[in-house]
Formats: sequence, structure tokens, C-alpha cells
Amino acid sequence: MDASSSDTTDQLPARPVLEGPDIARMLTRIAHEIVERAKGADDVVLLGIPTRGVFLARRLAAKLEEITGRTVPVGSLDITMYRDDLRLGPARTLARTDIPADGIEGRVVLLVDDVLFSGRTIRAALDALGDIGRPRAVQLAVLVDRGHRELPIRADYVGKNLPTSLRETVKVQLTEEDGRDAVLLGVKHPAPAGER
Repeated sequence: MDASSSDTTDQLPARPVLEGPDIARMLTRIAHEIVERAKGADDVVLLGIPTRGVFLARRLAAKLEEITGRTVPVGSLDITMYRDDLRLGPARTLARTDIPADGIEGRVVLLVDDVLFSGRTIRAALDALGDIGRPRAVQLAVLVDRGHRELPIRADYVGKNLPTSLRETVKVQLTEEDGRDAVLLGVKHPAPAGER
């Protein structure tokens, strides 16, 4: 996730902007777009960025299988050690990198994440991917693009463009991790006058 959310202790109550049926429709649309663009998705490998990107990648793989009748390889790509903000915060827990058995060489790798924000998470994912192999092409699918890019990165497949201010937070909840599917929009508390 691209610094899309922070602890809920520094936020005002969030409101849902998308619910489960919306998310399901968006993933179905993205799956159809992938099949159309990849001419059947024969050489596509999905790699989710932990945590919620992995769940979204698995859901997309299932939808692609429904559409094409073929199993699409799916895995995960931990980007923790490639982040440029490691020294700025507390230690992060390493997630798991799981590359499908046939690898990524010469394949179209579709990175999957929940929220695209600054672009720094995706830059880290590209660096991590470069250490694993050399795909033919790399594409990006995100559930939510909230804008505010700091790097020249854009998604190839977007579930929802959600214009936000920098004071707002976007939190994706998925059943596998959070018990429900939703996208929540919140507002950070303003810093006290002496702390700005």
C-alpha cells in the first residue's frame, strides 16, 4: 500500500465510499480489461504486494480463470527491504515473496496493490522485481488511485479514481484481512498550532 493510511488514532471517523459489491464489480471489470489487453492472459503472472494486494491478486486470478478457463499464476512480492522510508519509522515486519513455479522470465507481470498514492511502493516493487528476474513487461493494477504522485508512475488498470486531499486517508478493507470489503475515506486530525 502506498502510504494510503495511518493509525486510526490520528484520524476522524472514516466513511465508506465503496462497499463489497462495488469492489466485486471493479475486479470483474479489471479482469476483462486484462484479458482484452493481454489477448487472453496466456503469459500473465499476477504478483500482489502485501498485504491487501495479495488478496486482490488472488481474486483477480480467480476471475481471470472464470473468463478464460485457464489457471493464471499468482504470487506475492515483498517490497519491505526496497522501501526508501525504512529509516523513517519503526521496523517493519517482512512479508513473504512467493513467485509461481514457472517464474517471471519473459512473462507479463501484473503487480497488484490496493491503493496507489505517491508511487513509492510501486518503485520499490519494480526494484524487488528486478532482483528476481526479467519479465517481458510489467503492468500495474490497483483498486484505488487517489492521486498525489511523487514519482512518474501510473496504473494500467484502476478500479476507482478517488481524488483526495493530502489531509484525507484512504483505507481498503478486505474480508480476508478485515472481515468485510470496503474502501473508507477519512480525514487526519489537524496538528495543534504549536506542532505544525
